[in-house]
Amino acid sequence: MAPEGPSEPEGDSELRAPEGPPEPDGDFELRAPGGSSGTVPVAPTPDGDFELAPPEAVAAEPVTDRPEPTQDTDSSSTDTPPYGVPGPWAPAPPVQHPAATVSPQGGTSTQPPDDLPAPPEYLPVPADNLPAPADDTAPPPSAPWQNYDPWAPAPFQQTGAAAPAKDQGSRPTRQALLTGAVLLALVAGGVGGAVGVYLERNRVEGGVVELPQAGRESGERAPGTVAGIAARALPSVVTLHVRGTGESGTGTGFVLDGLGHILTNNHVVEPAGSDGEISVTFQNGDTAKATVVGRDSGYDLAVVRVNGVRGLRPLPLGNSDNVQVGDPVVAIGAPFDLEGTVTSGIISAKERPITAGGERGDGSDVSYVDALQTDAPINPGNSGGPLLDSRARVVGINSAIRSAGQGIGSESGQAGSIGLGFAIPVNQAKRVAEELINTGRATHPVIGVTLDMGYTGDGARVGTTGRGGGPAVSKGGPGEKAGLKAGDVITGVDGRPVHSGDELIVRTRAHRPGDLLRLTLERAGREFTVTLTLGSSEGG
Repeated sequence: MAPEGPSEPEGDSELRAPEGPPEPDGDFELRAPGGSSGTVPVAPTPDGDFELAPPEAVAAEPVTDRPEPTQDTDSSSTDTPPYGVPGPWAPAPPVQHPAATVSPQGGTSTQPPDDLPAPPEYLPVPADNLPAPADDTAPPPSAPWQNYDPWAPAPFQQTGAAAPAKDQGSRPTRQALLTGAVLLALVAGGVGGAVGVYLERNRVEGGVVELPQAGRESGERAPGTVAGIAARALPSVVTLHVRGTGESGTGTGFVLDGLGHILTNNHVVEPAGSDGEISVTFQNGDTAKATVVGRDSGYDLAVVRVNGVRGLRPLPLGNSDNVQVGDPVVAIGAPFDLEGTVTSGIISAKERPITAGGERGDGSDVSYVDALQTDAPINPGNSGGPLLDSRARVVGINSAIRSAGQGIGSESGQAGSIGLGFAIPVNQAKRVAEELINTGRATHPVIGVTLDMGYTGDGARVGTTGRGGGPAVSKGGPGEKAGLKAGDVITGVDGRPVHSGDELIVRTRAHRPGDLLRLTLERAGREFTVTLTLGSSEGG
């Protein structure tokens, strides 16, 4: 055992050289922290240094200079020792330290010179120079820290470079994960929204496709709209089914008052005759029998009455003199027996003189109407129905249509509408309805002359003879009092031109009996004007 040199930190293995000249056998003492020690033979090199024996050992790969690993001087610490230094609680692992050199000051150094080759990584050491294992029969320790050289290059060697923080290497990964999570959330949201829209539009439940649909809305409509007008008027409009001896037909009417009076066209109820049957169907489906109160073929108007019906809702009457061309109107009826049909249009003309009927041949069924013209579709079955203004008030009674190739006639035939419909002005219908309700008959205003209906010139010519061979100008009648003579041509009424006898009748019947009428005449090439008071006659 060589004498101890300067003290080393407690707990480190020591490689000590004897003070003074080296011993003859060239040994150094290897002392471990537990107090046990042993000697390792060394041999001097030509340059005066020493190397571990035996010389035939395999040299290890050269290593670069590196600082000695440090260790806490507190041998009682229980912390895990740094890599390269054995713990204070176990014997030193069987490894070799770098060769010791003698410094010029006479001491020893454990740092090898830079020009010396590195010692071999593992060298055989005599067993008698190392501490004996606690159990000779036990296998050598298998702990990983007992099988590596702390001074040799190894994956666990601390190089002295700054060690990265724990989260330094994982920060890019966390950023990538965060970015990926955001992108995934955006994609998932977009896909979820698209799927939601698709499922909402194409909801599939049990294999059944359910299409999206608007919910229920209020049925109320603005009063001035077609729907609003129809909603108020339909409860007052009725459908008439007429059966007679040899004829039957369908038409429309509307309630005049709470007494059960209903206004319609004469040609609607005419098939019933005196012993036919008239059935009235209301909007709610109720039906009732009706009887004729009065009718007039000249005006093509009739009034029927139902008994025992309560809750009747009369339609308000407007004023046809207030109607202007272009005003919107609504027609309600039962075209081709399709009850409750609503159509709309405008007033396309006013004071349109028309005649309808004439099937009998004697002219007793001809009606003369100074009509309102409308393009609201009117078809067979609409006869007698109301023509309403924008406030759901009656301004006309639908009576006739113009059919292609058939001329103007009542729409009781099977011709369809071509957009030329005609309605009796409500002012005229009101007067006639009142007379029919009160007396059962209507009166017609008359001039008191017989017209030449075969005259082809412009205007209405007074005939030369009257009916039954009497005079053409009735004695004591309005015409005679005004100075009219046979052969006079009437060319105007109240300043409006007249082109035919039918038109003169239409213009006259647009007035009431007793009204003043101003006529423009031509006689022997002269033109002059006369004024007369209209007389009255009972219609048929």
